[in-house]
Amino acid sequence: MSSKKQSLFGIVAILCCIYYTTNCAQLNQDRLRYIEKYKDIAMSEMERAGVPASIKLAQSILESNFGKSTLANKANNHFGMKCGYGWEGKTFYREDDDYDPQGNLIKSCFRVFKNPDASFVAHSEFLRDPRKNGRYGFLFRLDPLDYKRWALGLKKAGYATNPRYPDLLIKIIEEYELHLYDTMDETSILVDI
Repeated sequence: MSSKKQSLFGIVAILCCIYYTTNCAQLNQDRLRYIEKYKDIAMSEMERAGVPASIKLAQSILESNFGKSTLANKANNHFGMKCGYGWEGKTFYREDDDYDPQGNLIKSCFRVFKNPDASFVAHSEFLRDPRKNGRYGFLFRLDPLDYKRWALGLKKAGYATNPRYPDLLIKIIEEYELHLYDTMDETSILVDI
């Protein structure tokens, strides 16, 4: 390769690295802003309803892609909560994992919330619903500081179909140190953004 081509290749490689580094830094800032925005409601819901803040934040991050999913943007639904029996609020339909009797993928009904905070509260109510006590009740007997057992418990209860769901939640919690929100009040933690 000629020195002119090598120089051009070097410049292109440097520009690619700069572009990648800048985009990664921006992506991380966006993610930290999401955590900062919803940490208070997650901690408040932990105190009110007993769902660990780390679990709630990790689930919302995973289910909504840090608030960037279609469901989060169009329905304020950060937990992928489907309509289910008795839902009387607004609805949003999109393909997910529901099939008709012939095995054809059909649009699933999802709940629409007034704002994202309402979805955080509804998530707690969904897990605490007395009609679902046989399914989720055991979670509230777990140590609220044991996010690993909570993550495994959600999978055991059938909250998600992905067999890697607990691992994904744990990875998010540990990567962003969300477990700190389980033990501190909302004025104790500042996210560097």
